[in-house]
Amino acid sequence: MGCFEGFRCADCGATVPEVVATRCGACSGVLEGSYDLDGGVPSRDTVAERTGGWRLPELLPIGPVKLGEGATPLIEVPGVADELDVASLHVKDEGHNPTGSVADRGLALVAAAAAARGDTRLALASTGVDGQSAAAYAARAGLDARVVVPSRASFVTKAMINVHGGDMRVVEGRFDDARAAHAAERDDRPAESDARFPAGPFESPYRHEGVKPVYHEIVQTLAWRVPDAVVVPVGHGTVPVGVRSAARELAAAGLVDGTPRVYAAQPAGCAPVVEALTGGRAPEPIDHPDTVVGALEVPDPTGGRWAVEAVRPSGGAGVAVADEDALDAAATVAHHEGLELGVAGGVAAAGAWTLRERGELAAADTVVLVNPVAGSKDADVVRSRLMGRGL
Repeated sequence: MGCFEGFRCADCGATVPEVVATRCGACSGVLEGSYDLDGGVPSRDTVAERTGGWRLPELLPIGPVKLGEGATPLIEVPGVADELDVASLHVKDEGHNPTGSVADRGLALVAAAAAARGDTRLALASTGVDGQSAAAYAARAGLDARVVVPSRASFVTKAMINVHGGDMRVVEGRFDDARAAHAAERDDRPAESDARFPAGPFESPYRHEGVKPVYHEIVQTLAWRVPDAVVVPVGHGTVPVGVRSAARELAAAGLVDGTPRVYAAQPAGCAPVVEALTGGRAPEPIDHPDTVVGALEVPDPTGGRWAVEAVRPSGGAGVAVADEDALDAAATVAHHEGLELGVAGGVAAAGAWTLRERGELAAADTVVLVNPVAGSKDADVVRSRLMGRGL
């Protein structure tokens, strides 16, 4: 569709002309969209006339299954900007998506690809929020969903997976335990009888390709001005990869001038991408992850390498923050600005404070924080922190 020319393997460089694909057939590498940016990309005026969450379909591989996702608000928070001492600070609030998370954008494309291929079920291991999203978009597309989650996933996400009709398995332990159980299920099924579409991050290109409109919407809301910095909470790595891809494509197409610095923020108790960026190496698994930020507790992210490769050339960096600082940051933004951040969004906010202290954000900067999950999903965790402080 539009400018889409096929997929390219990020590992071996092989081209895949199909609209529906998962991994590279030659080396099993991660695929990324390839687009003709010299022709067919609409003008700013044309994009401005469009509404909804998919205003640049020309830069997507497939049309989405729609539930009203996207077109999330970019909310200026001037009080926090003053405290941070930057020119302006905005929050891209992905909690406004149908199931309350940025995962809805990618799963909208995953569901479309699965239906186009004739598969009958989405399948993934999940920390919780993207499992809820997968169940919702599977239902919308007339598909089933098989979701394996760890026991620590929140009650709300587990309940909503069931409400959407998802086939859920709860595994004792953490995300890696759920991922191992999901892999065992997949390996036990004969390939010729399996009509499951892999819906996990980087198991197909659609999860990270679907994130690109986050950045499209940011620059359009800023009157096509490129922010100086985008601070992104990182779990699996789909958001920094999608944001960086979108930034490069818009600049190459001539719609904007330049690209932003992309910063990866993670909880200190589970920061494989940040440690890789800081150490100048590839990500290594975290043996004993320990964080209350369940959505970001991904000790061995499938997209870790690609997240590093998205951040490093942008001029950005990694920042790890204590759980307490993330919870306090989420509470501070809610108290002073009325904006509800999830704990993962609190990681981005706390990361911005640390980056400013390190001198990596400047007083003249326009900064965007991505809040990937609705604050209502983590209200009990933030409230517990306040109670612990006697508030």
